[in-house]
Amino acid sequence: MPPPPVLPPASLWRSELRRLLEVIALVGLVVTQPLLDVLGRSPDFFLFHRAGRGDILLLVALIAVAPTVPFALLGTLSRLAGRAARAAVHTLVVGLLLAALAVQVGRHTTPLRGVPLLLAAGLAGAAGAAAHRRWRGPRRVLRVAAVGPPVFVGLFLFASPASAVVLPRGHAGAAGVAGAGVHPPVVMIVLDELPLVSLLGPDGRIDADRYPHFAELARGSTWYRNATGVSGWTPYALPAMLTGRYPAKPLAPHYSQYPDNLFTALGGLYEIRAEESITRLCPPSRCEQPVSPEQGLGVLLRESGKLLRQVTAPVDGRIDPEDSYRELTRAEAGLDAAEPVPADPKFRWDTLDDNQPARFTSFLAGLRPSSRPTLHFLHLLMPHSPWAYLPSGAHYAAPEDLPNDGAGWVDLARQRHLAQLGYTDRLIGEVLRTLRATGLYDRALILVTADHGVSFTRDWQGRGMDAISHAAGQVAWVPMFVKEPGQRAGRVDDRNWEHVDLLPTIADETHMRIPWRMEGRSARQPPRRQTDKRFYDRPGEPVIFPGGVPSRPAWPAPSPLVGTRVGDRPSGGTAKVANLDAFRAVDPAHGELPALVWGTLPASVPDGTMLAVAVNGTIGAVVPVVPRDEGGRRFAALLPDDRLFTAGANRLDVYQVGADGALRRLTLS
Repeated sequence: MPPPPVLPPASLWRSELRRLLEVIALVGLVVTQPLLDVLGRSPDFFLFHRAGRGDILLLVALIAVAPTVPFALLGTLSRLAGRAARAAVHTLVVGLLLAALAVQVGRHTTPLRGVPLLLAAGLAGAAGAAAHRRWRGPRRVLRVAAVGPPVFVGLFLFASPASAVVLPRGHAGAAGVAGAGVHPPVVMIVLDELPLVSLLGPDGRIDADRYPHFAELARGSTWYRNATGVSGWTPYALPAMLTGRYPAKPLAPHYSQYPDNLFTALGGLYEIRAEESITRLCPPSRCEQPVSPEQGLGVLLRESGKLLRQVTAPVDGRIDPEDSYRELTRAEAGLDAAEPVPADPKFRWDTLDDNQPARFTSFLAGLRPSSRPTLHFLHLLMPHSPWAYLPSGAHYAAPEDLPNDGAGWVDLARQRHLAQLGYTDRLIGEVLRTLRATGLYDRALILVTADHGVSFTRDWQGRGMDAISHAAGQVAWVPMFVKEPGQRAGRVDDRNWEHVDLLPTIADETHMRIPWRMEGRSARQPPRRQTDKRFYDRPGEPVIFPGGVPSRPAWPAPSPLVGTRVGDRPSGGTAKVANLDAFRAVDPAHGELPALVWGTLPASVPDGTMLAVAVNGTIGAVVPVVPRDEGGRRFAALLPDDRLFTAGANRLDVYQVGADGALRRLTLS
């Protein structure tokens, strides 16, 4: 048999180029397009991480090029084994990439998930590979589709909301005009993802037992109880607050897109000290923002990798870069103490102060009187997820893949949110203490609010339109406190406040005239006549729903077992605790506690069975066994009382609670 014909070098390289183009096309559809689509719609991702233009361009280049490199190297190596091996390897690569593409398409167009979706995608990939090997048509289509990655990059750079961050345009914002009257210092704190109802007690007032400092703030300010944000997404909600205009277009929260805002309005007269987080509305000509979260190409690559795993997974995932928005602690940022230790025996600030968010520390250090009117602005991602703090300020670790919705999980999410809100209350107390110590409290206009809330209603958890439709009272209504200069007594105002009213109110209180048309209404004006609320899931498309102060939902009462002591109980059954080792050497002085316990259970434990989790003989939480999910038959419990823990070795016990209330201790591993 004669040997197979040997292709001339030119034909060989043309063949390799065609194969490379096919791989480029498929990698572009599997990796480049979905990842740049998510990042392009999330300019706040780059703003939060303070990414420079060079870092963003390099990240985009890597997303467009790097995934193709391993396949190109594999093809080059396979050539050493001969033409048949090279063709087989290429067909295998095409089949795998088509299967990966089928996973993404199937997740969006079919009800299949998990293993069934993987099997269906595998069959689709095999069929596609066979068609690719047999017919020229699919190969030609793929080669034409190789123009995809450059097109995806171009759309990201020039047409996506994130393009404003990469290629900012002019930012000459209009300055306000100073009027007659005193121009008081302004202290403005915008918290994040804080529903008003989370602060309320059963009587509809601020729960002073759980949140004493929010209650203190309410006693000395005007509390606008019927206040709502205008969007569940910070990049739309915060610009509306600082411009006095409803969201009209899907713009990046950047000074080039919103040149007229609070910072430019006051910046002609006021000194600006701004600590922004996932916006960059204060232009460099007005202020610099020294405190930054972890930044640089390394963190962009790491977080982009997490997003890619969600994009390509055969299960549903919440593709939201905001999941990576964790405030650095003061210790992580390397900041020195901004304040002496307060005499507060209830709050171990002397040992837990390193857990204080770095952005908050910098803001606190700047609360000093000045000869020039000053705006002190802080947007703090608290009590926003990821939830990691106890009310005392102690930090705890948690797995990233715990669900936030569904039976049992939504209750755990709410408990973690409320615990972090307790810590946020401590931070508000530090602000009030500092303002009084420096003499700013009486002189300043003080505003404390949040950009939006979040729903903890089962099956409607979150802050999108589904949550608004079923739990608007948790998503739209937020705390809104305004303390005027010299104000002593608190009062409640139930006017229909919407967050576009914030800038007009600040303008009136500071005697500044805003040189652009605002859609909000100052609190010094008569209340608006209409009672309906506007909420924007998409800019320019308001959703109208009835107004009125919401009441606190009827959340489940804590189990009567919590706080009780447990003696010897019979054992039976097993459980695996993922962080069991953390209980062997606990050091509360370092501000880290194993306050979240999670693990798995055997199938013999029925769904709905209650588990009691005890530390050193005291029950700290009672949680249900939830149905199996992608992570197995899991359970998780939050132990918010750090008094359960002692220095050194701590004993952890998990008990199965019988129908009659009897406890049976599980053997832990």
